[in-house]
Amino acid sequence: MSKYNTKITKLPKSSLSIEAEINEETFETYRGKAVKHMGEHLELDGFRKGKAPEAVILKHIPEMAILEEMANDAISEHYIKILEEEKIDAIGRPEVTITKIAKGIPLSFKITTAIIPEVTLPDYKKIAKKEGRKIEITVEDREVLDTILTLRREHALKERGPEFKKEDLKDEDLPVENNEFAKKLGAFETMEDLSKKIGENIKLEKENHEREKNRLTIIEKIIADTKIEIPDLLVESELDKMLYKMESDITSMGLGFDDYLTHLKKTREGLRNEFRVDAEKRATIELVIHEIAKKENITPEKDAVEKEVTHILDTYKEADPVRARVYVESLLVSKSIWELLEKQSS
Repeated sequence: MSKYNTKITKLPKSSLSIEAEINEETFETYRGKAVKHMGEHLELDGFRKGKAPEAVILKHIPEMAILEEMANDAISEHYIKILEEEKIDAIGRPEVTITKIAKGIPLSFKITTAIIPEVTLPDYKKIAKKEGRKIEITVEDREVLDTILTLRREHALKERGPEFKKEDLKDEDLPVENNEFAKKLGAFETMEDLSKKIGENIKLEKENHEREKNRLTIIEKIIADTKIEIPDLLVESELDKMLYKMESDITSMGLGFDDYLTHLKKTREGLRNEFRVDAEKRATIELVIHEIAKKENITPEKDAVEKEVTHILDTYKEADPVRARVYVESLLVSKSIWELLEKQSS
């Protein structure tokens, strides 16, 4: 019998619901971490931010808020264990609903998640060999010279200040193209060093662009010939990510997202409808990559995963370790799949 008292119900379109509970003793072990985390963001008179004693913190945070924080941590950790125990091959971001929460009783919750649907792949190696192409990039001298000219103009504008207009620049205003100018732009001793680095960067940018085009051609042909039923939950998850990224990009420019939408005469729901086809394609690609990895028995190297997860957690202190690991493993598997497909046409 499951230690989580689990009840699983199959739903249409490769989805299922998981009703489970975490016993009260286990749930209570998350209290200390929850109080500490919430206290770090609490500002109280007489104490530096995040430095108030736990007894003081508890007087200023409602019990239900602490329980909800505990629930987030507990479910995040035990969800993976439930999947392993029940041998559920879940994918995408699950929907979580807390059904019973209080001090001294088990935490009850319901999770709706998508599971890997049946995927019938075409001969993806044959497609990659036929549709892919070897990337050969050349960089013209003119491209390097144009970039240097742009750098000279930017330098001249910077020297003259924000009031000076770009269209007012004359050739005599530009810095002389010599070794002294190269040194001002970084760790370059000569113009030859600068030109070489610019050429390398242009080549790298072109290679990345052509590689993306090549990958898109290959994967679009593969998914066109793949038989699959996409779970709605996975499409909605992709839509959430797309909308979140758009909102983050807009707010990072100092704009209000709702004001931005009003200006465009759009709504969040309208954007979801606009993005749906692209979201379905992204979801399909994710499932195809997963199926190819399974067929090719591709798994990420443990050391590489640990290194990347550690880097993420060191950089983003609030990151969820479980989500970070899933993200890194997915990224490394995708990288290996693309290398496999690109090798077919090299």
